[in-house]
Amino acid sequence: MRTGSRKLDAPSADTPRSERTCEHPQCSRPGDYRAPRSRNLDNYYWFCLDHVRDYNKAWDYYFGMSQAEIENHIRHDTVWRRPTWPLGKGREQFDPRTVGDRFGLFEEDGIDVSCRKPATTPEYDAMRIMELLPPLTKESLKKRYKELVKCLHPDTHNGDKVAEEQLKVIIDAYKTLMRSLNV
Repeated sequence: MRTGSRKLDAPSADTPRSERTCEHPQCSRPGDYRAPRSRNLDNYYWFCLDHVRDYNKAWDYYFGMSQAEIENHIRHDTVWRRPTWPLGKGREQFDPRTVGDRFGLFEEDGIDVSCRKPATTPEYDAMRIMELLPPLTKESLKKRYKELVKCLHPDTHNGDKVAEEQLKVIIDAYKTLMRSLNV
């Protein structure tokens, strides 16, 4: 139904195609093609083919946005709006030792590569010694260090040399990790 150049009841997506008419003023052809009303892309106009082409040529997705907002929008679109972080920071690194190779995907020429000793860093070795997983924070490191020192302190083991040597390894691992966190 039209009054002047506007329709009162715009057809919805639920309206059957045969009953929709073009929403362009003074057009009575079937409105089979949708065009967005806003950037939200949740509400649409329904036009005939000629009018949807005209509308789409003139429609500006970024209308009303500042240059900074447009650049920010484009920057997020380049990574499909997924979170990103600098390489080597913020997420766990892939560790082939934690992958169970039940299907032999990591085998090369019949040799199981999971049994090869992978190259490690001092920080990774220290985390393994202290039984910590990334991401590592100073608070979690200090908490774990205090737990291990309480367990391995020579006073709680009546001067046991094995516990004393284990404590020295823990202290070295703690120092290594604290240095890496302060960098």
